[in-house]
Amino acid sequence: MWRRVASLSPLISHSKPSIHNQAASTFKIWESFTSQSETVTPSKAAPFITFVLGGPGSGKGTQCAKIVEAFGFTHVSAGDLLRREIASNSAYGAVILSTIREGKIVPSQVTVQLILKEMEASDNCKFLIDGFPRSEENRKAFEEVIGAEPDVVLFFDCPEQEMVKRVLNRNQGRVDDNIETIKKRLEVFDELNWPIVNYYTQRGKLHRINAVGTVDEIFEKVRPIFAALSK
Repeated sequence: MWRRVASLSPLISHSKPSIHNQAASTFKIWESFTSQSETVTPSKAAPFITFVLGGPGSGKGTQCAKIVEAFGFTHVSAGDLLRREIASNSAYGAVILSTIREGKIVPSQVTVQLILKEMEASDNCKFLIDGFPRSEENRKAFEEVIGAEPDVVLFFDCPEQEMVKRVLNRNQGRVDDNIETIKKRLEVFDELNWPIVNYYTQRGKLHRINAVGTVDEIFEKVRPIFAALSK
């Protein structure tokens, strides 16, 4: 679906660095994502992009699965892409893991390039970008690389206590599903998320979803948004 002047292959490598060279190459890992300029050339069918925002445990991933089933979107989870890179044992993955454990946000260019790679590999033109952007820097980097704003932005608004309970109960064995990291993630989310919510509210693109209730109850609040778009 997507064609670019330059390939991502120099950026996403799955070879594991030696212990001797790993420390010396850490800086170059981030630098390689941020220093190379990429030109994106869309196909005839321009992508329809939906950003899906919400704190950890807000249920956005679960709702994305239902949107995919009902409306035929491709689900691109920023968190899953980062965890996949960690699992690959690549040099990028090692630094991403360290960043996540500290409750910090991975540099924008890293996440955007992983998202773009996933979009390029898809034959679909409708995308749910789940868990991104998480900061103003994320938003600007995405729009710069992709060359477009999202068409729709969903925000799953959920009380902090409920999010913590859900994350601790899901028991998926994820490196960031522990109480210390969850609290750090929520602090970062509160600090950086609201400017994004306000920005897209002002642009008339944000739909705020009350994310308390059963999965089906919450989806019934989401369904009309996409049903109206498909008419």
